[in-house]
Amino acid sequence: MPKLQTLDATASQAQLLQVLDRDGACIIADLLPQPLRDQIVEEVMPYVAQTRFGGDDFSGRKTRRTGALVARSPACRDLITQPIILDAARAFLAPFTEKIILHLTQTIFIGPGEGAQPLHRDRLAWGNHLPRSIEPQFNTIWALTDFTAENGATRVVPGSHRWQDGQKATADDQCQAEMRQGSVLVYSGSVIHSGGENRSQEIRMGLNLTYCLGWLRQEENQFLSCPPYIARHLPQALQELLGYTMGNYALGYYSDPDPGLEINAGVLPPERALGATPAAGNTLTN
Repeated sequence: MPKLQTLDATASQAQLLQVLDRDGACIIADLLPQPLRDQIVEEVMPYVAQTRFGGDDFSGRKTRRTGALVARSPACRDLITQPIILDAARAFLAPFTEKIILHLTQTIFIGPGEGAQPLHRDRLAWGNHLPRSIEPQFNTIWALTDFTAENGATRVVPGSHRWQDGQKATADDQCQAEMRQGSVLVYSGSVIHSGGENRSQEIRMGLNLTYCLGWLRQEENQFLSCPPYIARHLPQALQELLGYTMGNYALGYYSDPDPGLEINAGVLPPERALGATPAAGNTLTN
């Protein structure tokens, strides 16, 4: 039976990337301070309580998935820009992109009696259109409660990020990401995984924050989940992760829909929508 490696919070970026390259996933223990964890739970629970259960076996008929967390939870914003994770995400995806963006923010609230989610790769959000030589994602699931074998700790197939499409995982290939609250599961978009079966009488609650290549469409539409009137008040680094910046030269500009506002307003950087000054290299001129 395989087992995920657990690193401590002082592990180097090189160690983290080495384990991800080998296994496709690992755990970092006790990276989320208890006060921040408590604040996140307090901020998101009113929205979780209003979220409907999933309508199929994949989303989970006894699972609530709640998004738009940048707009809804100031504490989640701090976690999205957590330096160890964000720096590792940038380094991990650097071979394939100039910039990274925030792909998804979601609490996953797995209730008692929920079955195991079908095994899958998150990269299938883009279908099979990306070559396997390109890794599109760097993903995290933060444990807001303890993750145990009984309450649905995430199932992972270590090493499966190197498998060919169509190779099926057996029970002997899988393990579960058992970890204390405050720890985080880090995994690539290519590793096979899923939510586990909750055989307990407890709730299993995780926080799924994922990052992707800056030239891909995000799973969660951040411009609708966190529109300009909210985003303009956020730190610049978070604005850029949401996508309010040029992804590359000529990638992401917009045209002002009201031609009366400005002369020659057809080529504007996204920062313009927030009233912010574009970062160096983020302007496009004719």
